[in-house]
Amino acid sequence: MPSMKKKIHFIGIGGIGMSALARYFLSEDDVVTGSELVKSEITDGLEKAGVLITKKIKDVDLVVYSNAIRDNNSELKKARKLGIKCITYPEALGELTKKYFTIAISGTHGKSTTSAMTALILIKNGLDPTVIIGTKLKEFNDSNFRKGKSNYLVIEADEYKEAFLNYNPDIIVLTNIEADHLDYYKNIDNILNAFEKYTKRLSKGGTIIANKDDSNILRLLKNKKFKSFSLKNKDAKEVSSVLKVPGEYNVSNALAALEVAKTLKIKKLDAIKALSEYHGSWRRFEIFKTKDLIIISDYAHHPTAFLKTLIATREKFKNKKITCIFQPHQYHRTYSFFNEFVDVFRVAPVDQLIISKIYDVAGREDKKSKANVNSAKLAKAVNNPRVVSMEKFEDIKKYVYDNCKKGEVVVVMGAGDIYNLFSDLTKK
Repeated sequence: MPSMKKKIHFIGIGGIGMSALARYFLSEDDVVTGSELVKSEITDGLEKAGVLITKKIKDVDLVVYSNAIRDNNSELKKARKLGIKCITYPEALGELTKKYFTIAISGTHGKSTTSAMTALILIKNGLDPTVIIGTKLKEFNDSNFRKGKSNYLVIEADEYKEAFLNYNPDIIVLTNIEADHLDYYKNIDNILNAFEKYTKRLSKGGTIIANKDDSNILRLLKNKKFKSFSLKNKDAKEVSSVLKVPGEYNVSNALAALEVAKTLKIKKLDAIKALSEYHGSWRRFEIFKTKDLIIISDYAHHPTAFLKTLIATREKFKNKKITCIFQPHQYHRTYSFFNEFVDVFRVAPVDQLIISKIYDVAGREDKKSKANVNSAKLAKAVNNPRVVSMEKFEDIKKYVYDNCKKGEVVVVMGAGDIYNLFSDLTKK
């Protein structure tokens, strides 16, 4: 007898991870519905794929909810009252990792790009993986999900709220570890403790692949057996010479993917060929050319990632004028890293930096941060005429149209709704 279709409802389905998981269940012929506060191109894509976007929970077998959803959410309360099984996104993905040989890409930065590179190497070398990823790929028909026929699963293992402690990895990739999500972790020691617990979830006989250039990773793994990659290794030069995406950080991401390939017995030359065919992904140094401007969209929102992305931009566009529009993501993060942001804003290799209004992350802010930080304070602390604050996207758009000349570069950066500004600028 064929198995009965399940009816699964996603609360917060527009999130990048949630939407990929929703697509997985769609590929299994389950009935998928979901809700989201704001309509987006992600929810548009899900509707086209057959997902009903609704808040109505009717005849549902399972509710999956985003980590950002609070217990007082009306849909979640109703589902629980009806006795429907309710699990978080990490719990749902964790169940999936039990069914596959799971390659989990982890770290503060580079998860999406490393996952994409790893997936493409596996695909181009016949390993046919299932992929759940935090960005959209052209190779996946502009989707963040791919259904494979093999037993391989490539996922991003996010550390926020210790989500990755739900997963059962056979290969763990550690790209880097830095202080982040301090609204939850408070300090780097707590972050390292979470990563320590995570490494213990590795399957028996599993492999840890780690960035040897990262001091926090070396501290974490000092008594553990692991495979490593490094920008100082001989592979780095070879990878750098073929990679189409700019930046030293992308060379590091590619080296991580290459080490996964070696672990899976893929020939080095075949893996490097696949890396040479990687053209980037959605909101990761995504370049769009209008008739007048070169516009780059990037997801970077941590001080380190911000600076590395702009260094890569300057390397690629050496003699062009570069204007960066940056939206700080979350008041708490901006308040916690205020001095670090000021430092990177001062040295950023751009001609003009515009700081937009801080993106308010629902359910993750606190009164102290909101009262003590804003974009104007950031710009004032930098104390440099090339760094200004401009709260409204409409004002920024007008500034770009009035001041940026033909052939110049505009970088639109951040993890919040600044993507809407990128969309507007690329329409002209």
